[in-house]
Amino acid sequence: MAVPPGPGTSNQAGTPTCFRHPGRETYVSCVRCGRPACPDCLRSAAVGQQCVDCVREGNRGVRRAGAVFGGRATANAVVTWALVGINIALYIVELARPGIANDWAMLGQARILPGGPIAGVAQGQWYRLITAEFLPPPGGGGTLDIAFNMWALILIGPALERMLGRLRYLTVYLVSAVGGSVMFYLIAQPNVEALGASGAVFGLFGAWFVVARRLHLDSRWIVTIVVLNLVLDFVVPNIAWQAHVGGILAGGLLTAAFAYAPQHRPQARTLIQVAATAAIIVLLAAAVLARNHQLAAAALG
Repeated sequence: MAVPPGPGTSNQAGTPTCFRHPGRETYVSCVRCGRPACPDCLRSAAVGQQCVDCVREGNRGVRRAGAVFGGRATANAVVTWALVGINIALYIVELARPGIANDWAMLGQARILPGGPIAGVAQGQWYRLITAEFLPPPGGGGTLDIAFNMWALILIGPALERMLGRLRYLTVYLVSAVGGSVMFYLIAQPNVEALGASGAVFGLFGAWFVVARRLHLDSRWIVTIVVLNLVLDFVVPNIAWQAHVGGILAGGLLTAAFAYAPQHRPQARTLIQVAATAAIIVLLAAAVLARNHQLAAAALG
């Protein structure tokens, strides 16, 4: 049954006017409710035009598209390009102020300058676990490092961002970054510094492998890249292979929780994904505390 025109939808001469703008004459009506409406109040529909009120009412029952593993679907790679921009911007800052490398590098415990204070994660500088992942090593090697890492990020980042959703994708990136730093902290000598986004990037490699297996996609190419890089880690000196291993483990485990959570129960899926994220973060924090205690005991001994 057609909805009768609202107040003020016709003037004294009988010419119909817009139900939202009584001063505007119109001979076009909404195909859904039948009320006359001006062009500003109409929207194109599959058949004819609908007024803005009917469009709004119809959208209430439409389920918003989601990413494959939960979260809101995205058609662009905002997070990936933002991460690339941040890494490049900080690299430029590092070129202008090389001292930032010592201030932000992953360092267990050491004196950066002779006679200076002891610095490092063991001294409470936990921020180094994440800041080190946004700066390449200083010198000529830094250019190659950031070039490879940004190439890899652009290669697989957009696809992962679309499948995981922006928030889950960013979470995987950051947890992988911290996971790589924590593994370096646990295994490497405490007085050795490390810089570079490779821990986070290897975490995305691990994430892509899990996603490919879950969706039955070809994962051979990512396995080849990972194997080649791990071989280079043990052939080329001064590469923080510990960060690569830690990143790929953290990123792969977290993505497995995202990908294999029950798809048919959205609330349970989200709960499992949040719980898995919290569990991995707690595990990483516990590992750092254990290493802190180990280094403190060694210093006292």
